[in-house]
Amino acid sequence: MSDNQQPMPMLPSPPVADAAGRSPWAEAWRRLLRNRLAVFGGVTLLALVLLSFLGPLFSQSFRETDLTNTFAPPGAAHWFGTDNLGRDLFGRVLFGGRISFLVGFIASFVALTIGVTYGAVAGWVGGRADALMMRLVDIIYALPFTIFVILLMVFLKDPMQKFDVWLTGFRWFAGWQGAGKILLMFAAIGAVEWLTMARIVRGQVMAVKKMEFVEAARALGFGPARILFRHVLPNTLGPIIVYATLTIPAVMMLEAFLSFLGLGVDAPMSSWGTLIQDGADKVEEYWWLLVFPGGIFSLTLFSLNFFGDGLRDALDVRAAKD
Repeated sequence: MSDNQQPMPMLPSPPVADAAGRSPWAEAWRRLLRNRLAVFGGVTLLALVLLSFLGPLFSQSFRETDLTNTFAPPGAAHWFGTDNLGRDLFGRVLFGGRISFLVGFIASFVALTIGVTYGAVAGWVGGRADALMMRLVDIIYALPFTIFVILLMVFLKDPMQKFDVWLTGFRWFAGWQGAGKILLMFAAIGAVEWLTMARIVRGQVMAVKKMEFVEAARALGFGPARILFRHVLPNTLGPIIVYATLTIPAVMMLEAFLSFLGLGVDAPMSSWGTLIQDGADKVEEYWWLLVFPGGIFSLTLFSLNFFGDGLRDALDVRAAKD
């Protein structure tokens, strides 16, 4: 290099790509956190669940009756007021939320387990087997649901009584008389709610199994079970999760109807459905009996819907690419 030549300026090096990259689940989590409504729904739902399950551990006043303080309006002593027996409505709402969430989760879990498996197999196999399986779904749809629940309770009454004795021996479940009946009833609800889930999953599987990546998996020699549960079903998670978030509030509403018929929660236990039912009868005189349980229940519905929509958008890879 001569003395007149100047050294070449150093050019900035290009940014180094992240070798590890992001997994699909990490990308879905990032998209979910960017959705403010979904974050709000998830945080609110988590707070309601924690309050419902942990709140009654610190406050047992919802069991205490005070006939000298019946129908007290909301105040410092009783945030949500009292009911016709002088019981603290705030504590009853918390305890009712514990029951409503518990039965909602149980029924949704049963519906997901049965419906996803049944619908996935029907959609994947196709042909006559698919037609036969879906006709069975139509037959079950035609059965009277209330009679189905009553029959289950009649045939399984004795085992559930023994289960009650064992369950109420735990301090956490103290006062849960009839818990076996509750779990049985909502397991029965889940055993019927899976029908719609099966139809949704069947349609999604029939659409996904025609895509190129499924053909590539077949060409690599993967078995049908591995292709179905490792490649096809993960691409149907969006609709499944959204419907699951809608199943929980639907089950809670159904619980209120069954409790009204005498098939659900027995006094002195309560759920949001029974509290709303009791408050609706006295709303003209004692508005707080309906407004507070109904408001908490409505907030739960909104939270589930917001969170479910956010999960759907986060798990929909095709929408994310657009």
